[in-house]
Amino acid sequence: MPQNQTLSSSQTHLQEHIDVIAKHEQEFLAQRSNTEKLGDRMAGFIGSLPFVVLHIVLLLIWAGWNLAPGHTLPQFDPPPFAFLDLVLCFEAILVASFIVMRQARLSRRSEEREHLMLQILLLTEREITATLGMQRQIAERMGLEQVAKDREITQLSQQTSIDEVASIIKESLPTE
Repeated sequence: MPQNQTLSSSQTHLQEHIDVIAKHEQEFLAQRSNTEKLGDRMAGFIGSLPFVVLHIVLLLIWAGWNLAPGHTLPQFDPPPFAFLDLVLCFEAILVASFIVMRQARLSRRSEEREHLMLQILLLTEREITATLGMQRQIAERMGLEQVAKDREITQLSQQTSIDEVASIIKESLPTE
């Protein structure tokens, strides 16, 4: 029975984290302007199979209308389809704009997540450092000198300078 309680408690804890993440995502989506919502819907449609099928059908109708001999309605864009070129160029500009706007917004959201993740990692590092320091003190009081004086544990229980780590990483990375 205790194992079931642990599993249930673990699932509850996990569900709490999932709920927090979902809440943040919902808040982000709710904060979008009407223009951003429209852009997202358009970019979503542009990246879909119905968009491709619609274009194939429209291009076949366009070509069929303007190439088919003998129909009573006049051709509105005879070959080489200059008007079709204009329409597709204009559409390409709009499609690219919708996609770039969406990517920019998603990039901003990704940066927000990265900042949050960095804050969590920094907090975690401080907590682990404090925990290791306390464990070394406990080991020392219990007479476990070998554990308390272990070189690696001693190093890990010291505060880490994030600025120093960032500087070392910059120096270690190759330059272009």
